[in-house]
Amino acid sequence: MKKYTKLLGIWLLALMLFIMAGCGSNNGNSSANTGNNVTQAGQEQQQAGNAADPEQGELRTAYPLTVKDAFGTEFTFESAPQRIVSLAPSETEGLFALGLDEQVVGVSDNDDYPETVKDKPRMGGFQVNVEAVVAAQPDLVLAGNLVGEETVKSLTDLGLKVYRSNSKTVEQVMENIRAVGEITDHQQEALQVTEQMKAELAQVTDAVKNLSDDQKKKVYIEFSPGWTVGKGEFMDEMITLAGGVNVASDITGWSEINEENIIQANPDVILYAKSVIDENNRTLAEIIKGRGGWDQITAVKEDRIIALDDNLLSRPGPRVTQGLIEVAKAIYPELMQP
Repeated sequence: MKKYTKLLGIWLLALMLFIMAGCGSNNGNSSANTGNNVTQAGQEQQQAGNAADPEQGELRTAYPLTVKDAFGTEFTFESAPQRIVSLAPSETEGLFALGLDEQVVGVSDNDDYPETVKDKPRMGGFQVNVEAVVAAQPDLVLAGNLVGEETVKSLTDLGLKVYRSNSKTVEQVMENIRAVGEITDHQQEALQVTEQMKAELAQVTDAVKNLSDDQKKKVYIEFSPGWTVGKGEFMDEMITLAGGVNVASDITGWSEINEENIIQANPDVILYAKSVIDENNRTLAEIIKGRGGWDQITAVKEDRIIALDDNLLSRPGPRVTQGLIEVAKAIYPELMQP
């Protein structure tokens, strides 16, 4: 059980890093700068790159290509990157979904999907191993918003291109996948991935579209003992897209819970991360049921406390819409019948 306690510690650290990194806010970035922003200098190249190749009948990228990442940093690519390091599991999943597994020369210690990722060299976890990244000689480093500014500066000062994402919505996740597809000349694959995501999104929104406000169920989600998520994060959006009402929507980002407030909110459904176990080997479901006064909550009384795959919930990558389907099934199983 020691590995589960360690896992819990990792989750808690991750949540704290989310807060310190400002994940509860947009950091001044609108949806316009979460994807692939092309500068004036590179506008013609992007327009050319978005056209179908008359011989191949596929979308191809024209180089040089100039883009900006979610934090406004500008990059120019003379050709498609052939050696890519990913410092976030969500980015890694995106690269593999785009068929770029052979170009991936390094991943984070936290990567575990797909199965073949286990054979890739590790570049550190929440603390990036800068030396390992440099030794991999990447011509593109993909990072989420948890990589610290000092680490980013260390890598960029050494001449590496560190392209960062900051997705807060499902649409922004798809924008990032399109951006990486364009940078790597895998636009056609990016189109296929995002079309599948759109289909999964529509499966959910179509199922719940006729719910009236008084039919919508109140939902509470706990991702680590005593922590929940409010507005400004895609997990909050997932609850909304699935036809639920997040009882923590009065807070922003990740936050420690006020137990009395949750009791008063009286959620109909409680969702939790299934892999988390505390130092006493208790699951989140056991922790939740054991809290004083929580036995009066409708979700507890009706045993609507449902475990979900935390990776599907927490990673803003190509599987996020599969996570959305699982959220919808948990809230409205009767509406999500095959």
